[in-house]
Amino acid sequence: MRRRKIDGCPIAGALQMIGDKWSMLVVRDLANGPRRTMELLNGLAPISSRTLVARLRDMEKDQLLERTDFGGNPPHIEYGLTERGRLLLPLVDALRVLGQSLDCNECEDRKKHLGFYCEACPKNPPVYQPETEPLVQPTTPLPRRRQQRDDSIVLL
Repeated sequence: MRRRKIDGCPIAGALQMIGDKWSMLVVRDLANGPRRTMELLNGLAPISSRTLVARLRDMEKDQLLERTDFGGNPPHIEYGLTERGRLLLPLVDALRVLGQSLDCNECEDRKKHLGFYCEACPKNPPVYQPETEPLVQPTTPLPRRRQQRDDSIVLL
């Protein structure tokens, strides 16, 4: 873990760690489980891939994220929150409430713009997984089920 060098204050150190606009959005998008780099990139538009990768590396150094490399071609890399990173989830919720109180945006604005709510939004429908879990509200972060993906190459 890196110590922060501003004035030694824990508030200043925490803000230096999470104070840029992308850090908390990465945490928001990882609230329900690990995501691939491209999934994060698509959810965080208009971030550039260079900026995202730099931010992910910094957050990994700060032990907020863990990077899992599954290998393969093309590379299959996922990022997930560590226990330390999960400590930021109440802050994500507080920022959502503050944004709504200040009339910055509403959850419906994102839904209209992108077609879906963010991972941490309480307006997401309940997650139901038959025979394995009862009906659960996503207000507490849940591990996301891996979607089956067809990464095969089609030659024409």
